[in-house]
Amino acid sequence: MRILVIGGAGYIGSHVTRAFLDRGYEVTVFDNLQTGLRENLFKDARFEYGDIMRREQLRAVMAGGFDGCVHLAAMKAAGQSMLTPEEFAEANIVGTINILNQAAEAKLSPIIFSSSAAIFGNPHYLPIDEEHPKEPENFYGFTKLEIERILGWYDRLKGLRFAAIRYFNAAGYDVEGRIKGLELNPENLLPIVMEVAAGIRPKLSIYGNDYPTRDGSCIRDYVHVSDLAEAHVSAFEYVLKHDKSLTVNLGSQTGISVLEMVELARVHTGMAVPAEIVGRRAGDPSELVATSGKARELLGWVPKYSDVDTLVSSTWKMYEKYVAR
Repeated sequence: MRILVIGGAGYIGSHVTRAFLDRGYEVTVFDNLQTGLRENLFKDARFEYGDIMRREQLRAVMAGGFDGCVHLAAMKAAGQSMLTPEEFAEANIVGTINILNQAAEAKLSPIIFSSSAAIFGNPHYLPIDEEHPKEPENFYGFTKLEIERILGWYDRLKGLRFAAIRYFNAAGYDVEGRIKGLELNPENLLPIVMEVAAGIRPKLSIYGNDYPTRDGSCIRDYVHVSDLAEAHVSAFEYVLKHDKSLTVNLGSQTGISVLEMVELARVHTGMAVPAEIVGRRAGDPSELVATSGKARELLGWVPKYSDVDTLVSSTWKMYEKYVAR
């Protein structure tokens, strides 16, 4: 079967591409390489340079004929989205509408969409399930929620089936070392910790140690990126088999605190990882943990690599080469 992966040269996209290739799919990556990397392109996947803002480029690549499409192209810096919402509206919402319009014209379905836990905002209860109230705290989360709503309408009106996969914190790297390029401008905790361990950053800022958690620091749900990638393949196969759209949360169902992650990084890297406690960030909830019961029931999805040791060790393998010896 043939699959189009839009944004397939990025951090998550390259792992998704690898997962489809490992399952025997014929994969074409469509990417403008703005945040994607050429070193994350695989020889056994076809590459088409292009931008989702260029409708003629989307039309040309989709005319090649595919059994489905994975959409991972987006701006994702939550803080920046509050400063330049117009850029996020254009790239995320308008860009997705371009994809959907060309997919509808090409009769390309289903669409597997990379959504986000940012659609939920501060938790009303834990663990967060699919029915949790959706009250995004930043414009990035708003764009992802609006896209989910648009997908629902295209399903109803155009017959475009979809799967919306809501990530929590993607982390780690391919345990076989097949991904060569580092994520550009990471914002999640683990790669930032590794940048400090490798000497790329001088120290780590820990935003608050007075939360009502077991050690006072925030707790988050981390999922290995390879586990997320496998879920994309499973979601595609589910929607194709059942001709029915799907929305699922992907979480490890266990939380790791900031201080725990830092200490584990020190153990795995053997580095000091200098850190300082600073003030809380506005809007940071004390704990975010998701249930993956629906994904487990419908997709048979069980994380294989999301234990904290694999998360940390697979990330350090990517960063340790930057350590000054």
